[in-house]
Amino acid sequence: MSDSYELIIKNGLVVLPGEVVNLDIGIAGGKIAALEAGIDAGPDTTVLDAEGQYVLPGMIDMHVHFNEPSYGHWEGFRTGSASLAAGGCTTYADMPLNGNPPTVNLSALSLKAEMAAGHSAVDYVLWGGLVPGNLEHLEELWSAGVTGFKAFISNPGGEGEGRFREVDDETLYQGMKKIASLGGILALHAESDEMTAVLSAEAVREGRMEARDFAASRPPQAELEAVARALLYGKRTGCRLHFVHISTAAAIEMIQEAKLRGQDVSAETCPHYLILTEDDMESMGPVAKCAPPLRSAEEREKLWKALAEGKIDLIASDHSPCPPELKLAAGLSFFEAWGGISGAQSSMELMFHEGVNKRKLPVTLISRLLSGLPAERFGLSGRKGSIALGMDADLAVLNPDMPYTLAASDLLYRHKHSPYAGMNLSCRVTSTICRGEIVYTREQGVISPDGGEWIKIGEGQPAL
Repeated sequence: MSDSYELIIKNGLVVLPGEVVNLDIGIAGGKIAALEAGIDAGPDTTVLDAEGQYVLPGMIDMHVHFNEPSYGHWEGFRTGSASLAAGGCTTYADMPLNGNPPTVNLSALSLKAEMAAGHSAVDYVLWGGLVPGNLEHLEELWSAGVTGFKAFISNPGGEGEGRFREVDDETLYQGMKKIASLGGILALHAESDEMTAVLSAEAVREGRMEARDFAASRPPQAELEAVARALLYGKRTGCRLHFVHISTAAAIEMIQEAKLRGQDVSAETCPHYLILTEDDMESMGPVAKCAPPLRSAEEREKLWKALAEGKIDLIASDHSPCPPELKLAAGLSFFEAWGGISGAQSSMELMFHEGVNKRKLPVTLISRLLSGLPAERFGLSGRKGSIALGMDADLAVLNPDMPYTLAASDLLYRHKHSPYAGMNLSCRVTSTICRGEIVYTREQGVISPDGGEWIKIGEGQPAL
């Protein structure tokens, strides 16, 4: 049997769903074919020794912006997916913006899929969008295999005619009805545009343009109001909901209460809300600007508490890059600078460093947030998200005791600015395997830059 394995990962601390076991992993045909101690290698088998290291399911990052088409110079599939591979991610979900045309109809989806094909180091799924005027296109997008639909309750910004637009209440409600009829899921950027627009305009008029002024213009109440409104519409329509990048524990509690009442809803947060604070936003400047903004240290601790209690469903990077001149150019006010965190490469290391090594949370919990739960929520659990026989061999090997300082030169992004550059980390991803292929090692970098595939979510079948 040893001759049938193309790759064996030996001696690793294998993170299974609920336990960590010292096992070897035999891989054949891109799948996990054996999980047992002491697997013998054949003459043609590649062996990767993971002694003293964790072998985790590859991260599934459900929230990245690679900005194809038209804005690939902001990131693009090749550099974006390479950075994910270097961070232990084996599947990602590309959002329908800030590319132009945004992915709000079948022709735009086809264009994006064409641009991704042959340019991704790891596998991917694609989001469709809900915007004013595209209700009649939702069914064709769902039938073509999008993972779900994304909508903004606040102005998403961006450039160019035809850019992605926020929904009005009528579009939101009618869109939920349509998505519910398809069996789909709606992901929401939940901030009240009415509230943030008024507060932002007032701050600009009064010349209050610094980091804390920006945070004050997008207060926690804006998130809470939008979440409450969307939950009400979701309850009325029966639409499955997913709230992206939640920044406050109060919003997590509101979503948790809806779950307990039987509503089909989930919540994501991001490493930047768990690692950084508004103090960092003030000291670092626009490199740490995002929306919703970073919150207080007290709010960060409340989010960690909610995470430990199982009230957060998944962690995603919300990688939202841009050229440096849009974020760091001299003379830009904090309000004018692009709002988005470049962080996709660091998510697994950040969560292991802070969650496991520092806070002593179970590695199984962190793994479930990064891999298992995203797979379950978005229709991938029969194939990805856990280490089990027959699953895709999507794996990350992580050394838990490899301290290093993350340098900008380590980042594989097109533009190497990130609030995490310069941070001291206690662990490091050393290898990433996607469908049985070693796509990255720390020594060699990205080995296979173009083998990723588009995973269509049942081509119209409901996610789990």
